[in-house]
Amino acid sequence: MAIEVTIKKWGNSKGAIFPKEFLEKQGIKENDTVLLEVVKKMNLSKVFGSAPKRTMSGQKFKDMVRKGWD
Repeated sequence: MAIEVTIKKWGNSKGAIFPKEFLEKQGIKENDTVLLEVVKKMNLSKVFGSAPKRTMSGQKFKDMVRKGWD
């Protein structure tokens, strides 16, 4: 089960607070040891929105590429 949490400053350390319902559903109690798989959430809009605007249709592009195949 995946859950999104935010890392916060906690004294000189960093920590995450998990919702009570999540912990209960997973059967996690205070002082339990758990293994976490960390996946950083990224803003991909810059990556996917960075392609230059197409100036020709997809069909015209395919026709242009295929000219060298004959």
